Amino acid sequence: MLNYRRYERVPVLHLPDRQWPGKEIERAPIWCSVDLRDGNQALIEPMVVEEKMEFFNLLVKLGFKEIEVGFPAASQIEFDFLRQLVERKMIPDDVTVQVLVQCREHLIARTFEALQGVKRAVVHIYNSTSALQRDVVFHASKEEVKKIAIEGTKLVQKYAKDFPGEIILEYSPESFTGTEVEYALEVCTAVQEVWQPTPEKKMIFNLPATVEMNTPNVYADQIEWMNRNFKDRDSIILSIHPHNDRGTGVAIAELALLAGADRVEGTLLGNGERTGNVDILTLAYNMFSQGINPELEIENITEIVDVYERCTKMQVPPRHPYAGKLVFTAFSGSHQDAINKGVQAMKERNSQIWQVPYLPIDPADIGREYEPIVRINSQSGKGGVAFIMDTYFGYKLPKGMHKEFAGRIQQIAEGQGEVAPEQIFEEFKKEYLEKKEPLHFRRLNVEEKHGADEASDTEIVLIYTDGGVEKTIRAVGNGPIDAVLGGLRKEMAHTYKVLDYSEHSLGLGENAQAAAYIHMLDTENGETTYGVGISSNITRASIRAIFSAMNRLNER
Repeated sequence: MLNYRRYERVPVLHLPDRQWPGKEIERAPIWCSVDLRDGNQALIEPMVVEEKMEFFNLLVKLGFKEIEVGFPAASQIEFDFLRQLVERKMIPDDVTVQVLVQCREHLIARTFEALQGVKRAVVHIYNSTSALQRDVVFHASKEEVKKIAIEGTKLVQKYAKDFPGEIILEYSPESFTGTEVEYALEVCTAVQEVWQPTPEKKMIFNLPATVEMNTPNVYADQIEWMNRNFKDRDSIILSIHPHNDRGTGVAIAELALLAGADRVEGTLLGNGERTGNVDILTLAYNMFSQGINPELEIENITEIVDVYERCTKMQVPPRHPYAGKLVFTAFSGSHQDAINKGVQAMKERNSQIWQVPYLPIDPADIGREYEPIVRINSQSGKGGVAFIMDTYFGYKLPKGMHKEFAGRIQQIAEGQGEVAPEQIFEEFKKEYLEKKEPLHFRRLNVEEKHGADEASDTEIVLIYTDGGVEKTIRAVGNGPIDAVLGGLRKEMAHTYKVLDYSEHSLGLGENAQAAAYIHMLDTENGETTYGVGISSNITRASIRAIFSAMNRLNER
């Protein structure tokens, strides 16, 4: 048994009058990508400078206005990357770069050296404030830890004084989720009193879930408490930096936005330490799915994944929200059927609002292919096979035919696993369109005979082969199908009856073919089946469908 007694519950904040549960997300936050720092440091093989350049360009293209480019005082590679951005003039005027630095003078001095030539930058200082780290890492009192933050702020102030560009201060009480909120506020207030932000020149307080330690509602309570108690709130940008240790990084971010956060630091697709940072793309697409402008240019998830995987050497899991290869794929038969009906309903209603079961967004809106939306395996149902036949190949199978054909595909899937659309169509041709033995339709002549009472009869001459022997039938009926069936009834031992008939065009234009479907009963033994015929002439398509059905009945 798991030794659960080794662990204690993390204390929760008592906030009985919390307001965030009654709120809704109404607009996108300020987004800050930390892929090039937090994400990069978590890679097995960190990006080289040119890969960072490509990734930076992607972030700019996606519309990020704040991008953390690294820890330039930590290594020469980090320093050189920022210098390359400056010297190559790669930082657009509307993009603010952010740099991380510890509260030490030689590191802050080196950071400002790297920033030379940058028009506007966020200098992000931090120190850990949690009770656990104060105890076991720093062996420091609350006053000593607060002093680190104050001294760091004064050092940034000192170097910013003569810096030709604009400097915005960001302070993070690292390990905020393990810090007493009263103490976190005390440290932040001390930093604020040194920096003296104003509504016109705000500073950023970043409250990170450096480690997820509790359920999402607890983080929301912590953020709301801080939001209520900050001094001069209109001079502050309240930022969050969620990680994903408990697998709820997206949830804590969304609840924190309800609780008053203005800004989110995260990474594309959730790369980061341990289980990762919050996935900004998932957050943004979640907003998009609710009719909120995410204020990022993320219409092509395939391109984003391509650059991400190439630069990070990481693979996007197939079930990753929105970006995974399988997330717009339905294996379940009931899901496939519901998707099929939802798409058809939208077409019939000419609806401009996306409402399809099991698909929260239209895959096409984010650059995904619509065709591979349904995949067929042994768990798939009749609706999925029908959807493939319609969406891929234009065959609108009658409802009664769905079960008959899907049963055959399921047999194949049980033997081999997934069945590709192309194989489904090949099986359809073999089962229906190519059923030409023993009865093979050759030619049909049709002539309308008008009587004196203006009634008309249809006279047909049908030529076909039976086991290779050519035969001719002459018959009269109230239409070609009736006449053909009447003639065959006299010629053959079996009596066939048409239970249902449908038709539609395949494609558009003068060269479009027609597809005909016949549901036929063998009255001698009660067997039924479907036949399918195609031709540029609807009458020939119908007769081919009759022969297809008869041949299938002869196999029973």
